Amino acid sequence: MIEVNELTKRYGDQLAVSGVSFSCEPGTVTGFLGPNGAGKSTTLRMICGLTPPSHGTATVAGVPFRSLPNPGRRVGVLLDASAQHAGRTGRETLALSARLLGVAPARVGEVLQLVGLSAAAGKRVRQYSLGMRQRLGIAQALLADPAVLILDEPANGLDPEGIRWMRDLLRSHADRGGTVLLSSHLLHEVEVVADRLVVIAGGTVRAQGSKQDLLAGSSGVLVRAADRGALEAALTSAGIGFSPTADGALVARAEPAEVGIAVAEARVALLELRAASDGRLEELFLALTRQDPGGPARPAPGPAGPTAPSIMEVSR
Repeated sequence: MIEVNELTKRYGDQLAVSGVSFSCEPGTVTGFLGPNGAGKSTTLRMICGLTPPSHGTATVAGVPFRSLPNPGRRVGVLLDASAQHAGRTGRETLALSARLLGVAPARVGEVLQLVGLSAAAGKRVRQYSLGMRQRLGIAQALLADPAVLILDEPANGLDPEGIRWMRDLLRSHADRGGTVLLSSHLLHEVEVVADRLVVIAGGTVRAQGSKQDLLAGSSGVLVRAADRGALEAALTSAGIGFSPTADGALVARAEPAEVGIAVAEARVALLELRAASDGRLEELFLALTRQDPGGPARPAPGPAGPTAPSIMEVSR
């Protein structure tokens, strides 16, 4: 169980994270999403006791991370896969961690096999690719078989097979009652594996809730035309509501056939017409993290209405 309550971090005059609150329940994978510079890594570092918050609290299993006895046995953490001694072998890296954690030496071989590094265990870390370093970092996080996993961009550098392996691993961990907090910019992979989503931008939480509830507001028909003004006029004339997307298309709140008939009668040439759900997480993410020219990112109106209060919990 992870509880984050009003976490805030200020560096001088710069407010990096402001009032971030969310929780991660046992048996779930929580996807922590946001653009570069949104405050994801700073939040994770505060949860793990590496960065002191200016305000607010974060607890794991009911206590601050730094108050946990031998925290590595309770929480597996991967924040930076490159933060490993380049001169040690993969096996030496894990053997040293096992001694520090009080884990049986035999566990080293088990996790090396689990992450697919048995054949490369004798190589120096400097010879590892980025994907191999990610696997080694995941092996360290899993070494003590902790109940909680906190992972920052664990799929970075993994090939498609590796991403699927990692996804299955995290899903299995949660299904056995574990808690997973996963930060990532790979939206599709998060959508596949996560039970809950927390979207952060500009240092504040823009939306959070179950994946089903958040994405329910992204249904509709995505439609695009060379003449967007004519398309908007055609939909308005037909009484079809719509909202814009970040890349110039419209999401119409109607059935595909209704939209097709309306634009055909208006003689509007379409470039695209498809179910908006095909890219719904990406569209939701872009809408929530869109930057205003004169201020920080704010939630954009969704298909269900100006604020869509029944669809998502928007932090204010």
